[in-house]
This record gives sequence, C-alpha cells and structure tokens, in this order.
Amino acid sequence: MRETLTVRIDREQAEWLEQTAERTGRSIAAIVREQIDLARRAPAEKRFMRLAGAVEGDAGASQRRGFSKK
Repeated sequence: MRETLTVRIDREQAEWLEQTAERTGRSIAAIVREQIDLARRAPAEKRFMRLAGAVEGDAGASQRRGFSKK
C-alpha cells in the first residue's frame, strides 16, 4: 500500500467495522478497501435514473397528495 487515509467516523460505523472484522477474520483496513472498490465499480447513476423523464402521460395524473393538480 502506498497511501494512508485518515477518516473520522461515528461510533456506530466504528462498531460495525469492528464487528464485521471480528466476524469475518479480516482487518478493518481490508474491509474499508473492499467497500471503496465496491463503490468505484457501482454505476455512476442509479439504474432507475435512466428512466427519469421517459414517462409520458397526463401531467395531472398523480394521485399522491401534494402532487396532484386540482
């Protein structure tokens, strides 16, 4: 490894990391590196966002309170 990163996390995150490391027998650093790699491989946009603006229909069709046109 060539780079060092210092990150402040809250207690809940630290506890999750510690429990996961203990349960899996891996180091906290290995878990963090794995999660960074997973985030890097994830698509830049969420899959459902490709549909944004693609739906056609009556603009007043929403029945959700606060969104319907009266």
